[in-house]
Amino acid sequence: MTPEVTTAMIRELRDKTGAGIMDAKRALEDSDGDSSKAEELLREKGLASAAKRAGRAASEGVVESYIHSGGRIGAMVEVNCETDFVARTDDFKDLAKNLAMQVAAMSPRFVDSESVPDGTDDVTDEELLLEQDYIREPGVKIGELIKQVSAKTGENIIVGRFSRFELGQ
Repeated sequence: MTPEVTTAMIRELRDKTGAGIMDAKRALEDSDGDSSKAEELLREKGLASAAKRAGRAASEGVVESYIHSGGRIGAMVEVNCETDFVARTDDFKDLAKNLAMQVAAMSPRFVDSESVPDGTDDVTDEELLLEQDYIREPGVKIGELIKQVSAKTGENIIVGRFSRFELGQ
C-alpha cells in the first residue's frame, strides 16, 4: 500500500527544490512518499527541461561583482536569463554573486570549451568556468549549479562573460 502524501511533505519538497505543487505531489506519489527519491525525480525532470530551454534567448540578467577582502582581487561576471523578472529573484542574484566569487577564487580563463579561441592549445577543465568544481560545494560543477538554478527558475541561464582583476597582474 502506498503511503499517503501529505501537504506537509509537499511543502517540504517544494522548499528544497522550488518545484510546483503538482510536480512535487506527483514526484512524491511516484516515489511512494520517499522525499529523497522524489527530490531526485524532480532533479532529473528539471535537468531534462533545462536542456529543452538551452536554445532560448537569454538577453536579460545582471552584472555582478565581488571584491575579496583586502581589495587585492576582484571579479565581474555577466549572467543572463530570459526575463527581468527572474533576474530580480534572490536565487538568480545569489547565483551571480557566487559565480563572481568563483571567478575571483579559481581564476578561470574561459567560460566553456566553445568560448576558447581557435589556436589555443592545452586548455584544461580547471581553466573552464563551467567545468570547475564549485568552491562552496566540492563535487558539484559550476555547470551543474547553473542547471539547478535554471530548473528552479524555469528559464535558460547562461554566463555571458567574466573578468578577473588582481593587483600586480
